[in-house]
Amino acid sequence: MKLFNQKKSTSLMVIIGGCVLLLISFGIRHSSGLYLIPISNQLGSGREIFGLAIAIQFLMIGFGSPIFGAIADKYGSDKAALYGVILFLIGLYLFSLVTNSFLLILSQAIFGLGCAGCGTAVILGAVGKAVSEKYRTLSLGVVMAAGSLGQFLIVPLSGALIEATDWQRSIVYLCFISLVMIIFVFALSLRSKNQENEHSQERPLKQVLGVAFLNKNYVLLSIGFFVCGFHVSFVATHLPAYLEDLSLPIWIGSWSLALIGLFNVFGTLLFGYLGDSQSKKNLLVILYSLRSFLFLIFIFLPKTEFTILIFAALLGVLWLSTVPLTSGIISVIFGSRYMSMLYGFTFLVHQLGSFAGSWFGGRFYDFYGSYDVMWWICVALGFASAAMHAPINEKPLEKIYT
Repeated sequence: MKLFNQKKSTSLMVIIGGCVLLLISFGIRHSSGLYLIPISNQLGSGREIFGLAIAIQFLMIGFGSPIFGAIADKYGSDKAALYGVILFLIGLYLFSLVTNSFLLILSQAIFGLGCAGCGTAVILGAVGKAVSEKYRTLSLGVVMAAGSLGQFLIVPLSGALIEATDWQRSIVYLCFISLVMIIFVFALSLRSKNQENEHSQERPLKQVLGVAFLNKNYVLLSIGFFVCGFHVSFVATHLPAYLEDLSLPIWIGSWSLALIGLFNVFGTLLFGYLGDSQSKKNLLVILYSLRSFLFLIFIFLPKTEFTILIFAALLGVLWLSTVPLTSGIISVIFGSRYMSMLYGFTFLVHQLGSFAGSWFGGRFYDFYGSYDVMWWICVALGFASAAMHAPINEKPLEKIYT
């Protein structure tokens, strides 16, 4: 009984550590869109430069995720996360010093690498290894819900800091908040001996990746995840500016992102819970289809404070609920031993979508003078992703390591 309680407490500590890391990193990262207009005005540029900088942030998160995932699998999640937090702080502080386009892009590149180190690939991998398979998808949902709660708490705080001080000092204050992450990094080193994955022996990375990259289910899952990144980055980066263009109050932008985060807490918990008993790929088909229908309705919806907040709440339920399901399918097919790295490569594809969503949002706005084209692209991609997930077979791949 004592051993059982010790195992439970170990898993709980890993979950708590992961929750705090994602709460702070997600909250600050999703505040980036609030700085689009003030920084663009200071640089005297159009929106494409800022959109490109955030796109590079997303891209560096993507490229960094499999690298930090491999570090986590080989040397420990705590070490990978610690390196990530250090880069996170450096990039964030440089963001407060931006005076030209080069420094803006450099700060976001370093910040993006930091986000990869203390982000989903490392955290979900740590949780996946610490929690039994029976409760794994729900636990992943809990951690992602914490990240969304951070979006709800920190995005409005960032907006309030910008209005109360200025955008540069608001970022410095966010740096001080980020220091808390260093304390919780070390919780990720905890692990119960009985919770080692059944495929715990070391295998050449080339063999693991070769099997994964040739697996149809893994490829379809990764391509479908591209769309999630496209949707999330476009909305997070450009929604506040889009609403300001409609002459809506400034607070609507920050609170829309906050509501997305709040309602995604319920969404990730709901779909995380359902994912432990229902088909994860069928739930993903439903999620992406519902997103497209919601974007379609939003295009024709009258844009008022009330309708915007309702849209944000509904989108929040569907926001990052894809993550516990996607990572859960990877864990089911391949096991949790190399989950951090394999999810990291899938997340790289997600971030390629994020790069496209953020950059194209600014590019098309500067070219067309509106975001209309982007909303229609979001509709089409959502239905395409739903079709990608339909043929996935989420059964374990028995001979992956033989």
